[in-house]
Amino acid sequence: MERAEAGAMAALQAAKRALRAELKRRLRALSEAEKLRQSRLLGVQVVEHLKYRTSRRIAVYLSMSDEVQMADIIKDIFQRGKECFIPQYKPCNNHMDMVKLASYEEIASLPLTAWNIHQPSESDARENALAAADGLDLILMPGLGFDRTGNRLGRGKGYYDTYLERCTHHPKGKPYTIALAFKEQICDVVPVSKNDMKVDEVLFEPN
Repeated sequence: MERAEAGAMAALQAAKRALRAELKRRLRALSEAEKLRQSRLLGVQVVEHLKYRTSRRIAVYLSMSDEVQMADIIKDIFQRGKECFIPQYKPCNNHMDMVKLASYEEIASLPLTAWNIHQPSESDARENALAAADGLDLILMPGLGFDRTGNRLGRGKGYYDTYLERCTHHPKGKPYTIALAFKEQICDVVPVSKNDMKVDEVLFEPN
């Protein structure tokens, strides 16, 4: 039994590695203009979404070059007087918190990580979303690949899966999750294990 389980896990990890390589290839083939076009379209979808409009405390991500760009959405969060939270990663133990961002303009002053994205330093004390009674209402999530049932393939570190599991223990419960994807990131099936957390909804430009 243990040997069979080990074999199934090895096969799952191999399938994930192969799919990650294919998705990275697709993303490298996308022009900057095409990524910007789809990002703007998805930004409109988000700010018109009922869950977004009714949410007060929203967690976002600060985009890498191969992810749907978040600038327009983050600006809109502040224009509407909502509260914005961003990831604070701790690579030493794959831990992530969502901490409060004061303004859109503040992003440019934050330190750059090894992934070339801005984030508050570990010593930067900010409001932690899960430490507050209000928690989060909505999380806008990145990822490498998704299928139409909400299965998500991340980059292999488990930051978001671990964070969403922690959210389930908050008195307010798990926030609604929306993943933003280029249409090239949509797969027929994403291989997952029992520890992989589904997203509630995936937004992408239909073909």
